[in-house]
Amino acid sequence: MSLKKETPSDQQMHLAALQGNLEQLKRVLDSGRVHVDCKDKEGTTPLILAAANNHLQCVKELLEQGADPNARRLTGTCALFFACQGGFLDVVKELLEHNANVDLASFDGGTPLFVACQCNHQDVVAELLARGGDIHAQMIDGATPLFITAQNGHADLLKYLISKGADPNMTRKDLASPLWIAAQMGHTDVVRELLLAGADVDAMREDGATPLFKACHKGHLDTIAEILKHKPNLGVLKNGETVLHAAALFGHSKAVRLLLQSGVQVNIKNKEGQTAAELATEAGYDYIGTYINSFTLDPDGKKLTEASAAADE
Repeated sequence: MSLKKETPSDQQMHLAALQGNLEQLKRVLDSGRVHVDCKDKEGTTPLILAAANNHLQCVKELLEQGADPNARRLTGTCALFFACQGGFLDVVKELLEHNANVDLASFDGGTPLFVACQCNHQDVVAELLARGGDIHAQMIDGATPLFITAQNGHADLLKYLISKGADPNMTRKDLASPLWIAAQMGHTDVVRELLLAGADVDAMREDGATPLFKACHKGHLDTIAEILKHKPNLGVLKNGETVLHAAALFGHSKAVRLLLQSGVQVNIKNKEGQTAAELATEAGYDYIGTYINSFTLDPDGKKLTEASAAADE
């Protein structure tokens, strides 16, 4: 139905669906003064309201009376989208049984599977996949359900998605990978699962930043330590910097120490011709510059000694 000014009966039915008042819902429907798919100014139908608030009996009644399971709000979101967002498995099943489109996307490309992953509802994710949900669907920016899961730090769900065939190296349009976003967010458990699943440890976003670079930029120590187990690139990256430069520039002294102890080269210069120590000093972190310069290296670049006073944040 096209959007129109709401009548009192429309409002009553929306309120009944919102509150889960089944008897009121039936009375309004039986009055014949309202369409089962009447919409408010946002395009919301009673079925969407009932589904979004886990009112299963109201959902059943509306569907039996002919409500469109694929009606969409102005944003493109539908009843199944909101049921998946809330983790309401029984409502999800009811909608799917009444021919709700499992992959009906909002206008940004997000399908019900995306919000189920975002909100960590693994039982709902399993139901959607069993009904043919596309595990490789992409939003407008190219993000996949696995990417969204990694971004939100849901390690167990991420492991499940990979077991169902999700590609750990499928990137957004800007080439950011699930590992890249997990490293930036500091989700160490997710980083570990992705690396075990074969994620490219040095996969670069289009700006040349690797997962380790972002972890160092943010100072996520546990994440840095996990990535270092997989022999990442410690040299100059395509963005003209090293991971040591990233940690030093933003004052993450514990990250600097961890990198130095892992054998990163001290005197490598960035695209501007500066060492990490020089960059730290210029940024106002004199103690980090001094600490980096306290490392004595042999001709092969291996650490021999370091200053007795450790750098601490």
